[in-house]
Order: sequence, then C-alpha cells, then structure tokens
Amino acid sequence: MRYLLIALLILASPAAFTDARCDFPAIFNFGASSSDTGGSTAAFPPQISPYGMTYFGKPVGRASDGRLPIDFIAQGLGLPFLSPYLKSIGSNFAHGANFASSGATILMPNTSSGISPFYLTIQLNQMKEFKNRVLELSPQGNYLPPKDIFNKALYIFDIGQNDFTRKLATVGIQGVRQYLPQMAFQISAGIKELYNELGGRTFMVFNMAPIGCYPAFLTDLPHNSSDLDMYGCMISYNNEAQNYNKMLKEKLSETRNLLPDATIVYVDTHSIKLDLFQHPKDHGLVYGTKACCGYGGEYNFNVHVICGNTKVIDGKKITASPCKDPENYVSWDGVHTTDAANKLIALGVLNGSFSEPAFPFIKFCDLKPVG
Repeated sequence: MRYLLIALLILASPAAFTDARCDFPAIFNFGASSSDTGGSTAAFPPQISPYGMTYFGKPVGRASDGRLPIDFIAQGLGLPFLSPYLKSIGSNFAHGANFASSGATILMPNTSSGISPFYLTIQLNQMKEFKNRVLELSPQGNYLPPKDIFNKALYIFDIGQNDFTRKLATVGIQGVRQYLPQMAFQISAGIKELYNELGGRTFMVFNMAPIGCYPAFLTDLPHNSSDLDMYGCMISYNNEAQNYNKMLKEKLSETRNLLPDATIVYVDTHSIKLDLFQHPKDHGLVYGTKACCGYGGEYNFNVHVICGNTKVIDGKKITASPCKDPENYVSWDGVHTTDAANKLIALGVLNGSFSEPAFPFIKFCDLKPVG
C-alpha cells in the first residue's frame, strides 16, 4: 500500500498541474457523516467544539477536526467545497451539491434513534428536485450550475456503514448479513436512476470501511482477543465488511454491463483506511486504533461521553477532550477520521490505484495541489 505515498508526492506538489482543465465541472455527493459537509447541522442541533478545530477553527458541520475526503477531492479537481443541499443560507451550488447526512443509511431506517431520516432514496429525490429547480431558475445569479451540468458531473456514493454498524449490536454479524444484498442492490438502483432521469454518466462508489479497526467499535462491539489481528483490528467484522464489498463490486459490474456508456467506478477505500489503521507510521501518523478526541481506556473512547461532551459518571465529572496533536491520529472521535487521515484517503482516491476500473483523475483533470 505505498500508492498513498506516491500520490502524496504527486498531488501535494505546489508546482503540479497549473492548468485549469477538468472534465468534471461539478460533484454531486450522496452519503453519511464521512462526507456530510454540514447538511445535518442545518437540519438538526448544531455541532459543538472541538469539531473543526484543526482547519476551520470552529465547528462547521463536518465529523472531523477539519476537512473530509470529499473536501480534498473537490480541491484536487479545482472545485470549491461542496455546499450541503439542506443549508439555505450561504450556499453556492454552481459546482455541485452535497446531499450527505450524518447517520444516513442506504435502506429505509426502521428507527429514529441516531439515524438520519435522509436515507439514500430521500437524497436521490432531493437530487431530482435540485435538477428541476435548476432547469426552472438557471441562469440566475452565480449560485446555480448551468442547465447542462448533469451529464458532465461526477456522482459519488459514500454510504452504507450505518446500515451495517447500527444493526450489529442487536442482531450480530449473522443478522446483518441478510441486509447486505439489499444494500448493494439499492446502490445499483440509485445509479440507474441518476443515469435515466438526470443523464448522469460518471459514478464513483466508495466501499465499506474496515469497521473492525475503529476505536468506537473496538470498544462497543462484542469480541474476544482471539478475534484481533496483529494490528489490533477485529477480524470477523472486517471480514463481513469485505463480504459486503464483494457483493457491491459484483453488483456494480452487472450495472456496468447494463449501462455501457456510463463510467461506474468501484473505489476500495476499505484498503486505504485499513492501511492507515494498521501502518500509521508509514504515512506520517502515529496512532491507528486510538481516538484523538474521547475519554478513557485503551482506545480513548467511551460511548457515554463522546467527543466534546461532559457528563457525570459515577459521581465524577468527565469531559471527552481532544488531543493536542490530531495530525498524528487516524481516528478523530472513535467513529470518524482526522483531517490528516482524510487527506491521505482522498489522495488514494485521486491517484486511481484503488479504483476498478482504474480511474486516475490525472487523465481527466489538471489536478490541483491538495492540502
């Protein structure tokens, strides 16, 4: 997994790619907290400090200390950060929109506890309404894209982890397994919908992360020491995530055959993240399975007092505070990754080495420095 280092050298160079050409004038993103740039905080209670501390200096609705992979990807393509569709004030949709919502799922949720109501079908419906409004109103000011943007844009899916992890605690791995084919099917159906109704032609689908390496799940999900690999990640949960990834990859291959003039790219972000968790020092980081912002234990995570919160537990006032060096961590709050890790994830995506079929963005865009 040394592609990340190669990508870092190429894409972070200030001298690289000074031309402005890019085949993708816009990005439309569908996802959950790993790519939500402020949609949830526009609809629900605002985020609290120390989120956003590293880059923005304040909470801005991102589940990190700074930027997300989608921010770095946009930067690499020479585009501004994506405005969340749900944010009514200060948004600019000239170069795309972000429909992601923290806690979102692919499948319709059967509970409101900790789950966003903006699951994938809702996000796709919002996308269709967005197009209708653009066709009705554009050109108007400089905050909407041109009417012909939709067949030129890049469509990204970064969703599915909540479907998996929210059910694990109640039904276990065996119980979750029954939902995996439905999840892959819905991603494929979403692509077909965007293809047929919006004219979308270029799609990227990020696979499921290695949840067995995340501090929150290492703390909360049942397992024993024999289930840990030599890096401290849970083997069984990572294997099941890979089972879903295999199904997703096969379903995307089927979809590719049905839509021959579409580009449908499967992106193995699982491998990128796994390498960061297991070999953080190879990528300029230090801590893999320990959270920067949290409280207590080997993984610095406590589900009862999460990042930025203060609670009284057993008569003692406890605060889950951030570390002083988030640039050395893979995990920000036990569930989400740091600005530093997110940059490396984005570099792996832009490099194209983790994509099938191979999709190096350098072929389509004069990439801008990332960082």
